Amino acid sequence: MAEGEHGTVRLDKSTRLPLYQQIFVILRNRIEAGILPPGERISGESELCEEFGVSRITSRRALNELAEQGYVVRERGRGTRVVPQPQPQALKASLDGLLENVDRIGRATSVEVRAFGYVPAPPDVAEALDLAPGTPVQRAVRVRRLGADPMSYLVTYVPEPVGRRIEGADMSETPLVILLERAGVPVASARQRISATLADAEVAAALDVPAGAPLLDVLRVVHDDADRPVEMIRVLYRPDLYHFDVTMRRVPAARGRRWSAEAPPDAGEGTS
Repeated sequence: MAEGEHGTVRLDKSTRLPLYQQIFVILRNRIEAGILPPGERISGESELCEEFGVSRITSRRALNELAEQGYVVRERGRGTRVVPQPQPQALKASLDGLLENVDRIGRATSVEVRAFGYVPAPPDVAEALDLAPGTPVQRAVRVRRLGADPMSYLVTYVPEPVGRRIEGADMSETPLVILLERAGVPVASARQRISATLADAEVAAALDVPAGAPLLDVLRVVHDDADRPVEMIRVLYRPDLYHFDVTMRRVPAARGRRWSAEAPPDAGEGTS
């Protein structure tokens, strides 16, 4: 399918994301979805101008970004063509429990601690951890890698009294939930929300993706056995390197049958 056959796409001119990056993300998504297979010629600068209603400079920057990221090759006289993409072996997790198996994730990934310290709790963090706004909390920023590729960007908050119990522990070697348990904090449950977001400039640089790239957005609040919140974590995942899977069965219900989710046999504890 030729690129121009997708029809006119409206860009969001109210956002701070540059137009050329919006076009780049759209084209990249078409390539990753297989709509534009390897070897396919995609629209040139003038065709992109017509499709998106932008200037030739904007179209050129979008195509150059695709080429720099290795999605296409641009050849004078032959146009712009899609090149084959390596298929990374993505990690998978179940939708219930605390997601990943610690041993498996630990063997497959590595962690870099980007920031660590104590800060006043922002309003959303204070609410999640049942604290007064501005109460000191421990904040850590980490990047988890799958091989050489950055897979996720993690920001964790724990109440200061809990944080002091794990202070000095190596977060690059041991998941936070394990550190909490080793410090005598009995982790018992978690509430989790999964949504989607776009990478801002800081996260994009950390995950080696363009600004505006789509990411999985996981927000989790962990509770101890007294149902007190002891950790809030937000994880932004690259969807090409991390998948959520769920197994479902049809089970008897009050009226006929319904779908019920069950955890895979290897689902284990989380790696926050």
